[in-house]
Amino acid sequence: MALPSGLTTGTWSFDPSHSEVGFSVRHAGISKVRGTFTDVDASLTVGSTLEDSTIIATIKTASFTSGDENRDGHVKGADFFDVEQFPEMTFISTSHEGTGETYSITGNLTIRGITKSVVLDAEFNGVAVDPFGATRAGISASTTISRKEFGLTWNAALEAGGVLVGDKVTISVDAAFVAPAVETA
Repeated sequence: MALPSGLTTGTWSFDPSHSEVGFSVRHAGISKVRGTFTDVDASLTVGSTLEDSTIIATIKTASFTSGDENRDGHVKGADFFDVEQFPEMTFISTSHEGTGETYSITGNLTIRGITKSVVLDAEFNGVAVDPFGATRAGISASTTISRKEFGLTWNAALEAGGVLVGDKVTISVDAAFVAPAVETA
């Protein structure tokens, strides 16, 4: 399969200051809680075809933030991410399909030492040269997982029925990558 327009071969570096990795989950059955990770590293290795390309991401679980200090402490604790025992989550792509702007990225997601195959619905946002001469590519992607499948089973029953934390978690990624430097002779 052909590469998206503007992507060149080589390893593109992750630009954390123009990227965001986050998730949302239903809370008490009536609202959604959102959180982001502030310490993420990734690379996009572009091969000669889409099939020869790979995305690898590592997320430090202790970098989770939701804007609520008490919740953040609980989520980082043993009931959820258990950051002491599982300091990282990883994603390694295994296949890519699609054309133009719309793609499916299949890969192995590891949370709490449990690895499952997931499919991200992705949008290739294009390639542009910034005012400083760097070539950048943007990708937006999302998927929904069952947190229980990754050992995130803590919950509390609600008096009116149901549970405090939903099982479905939507993961969203907006990633910017910078092209490898072009060597001049």
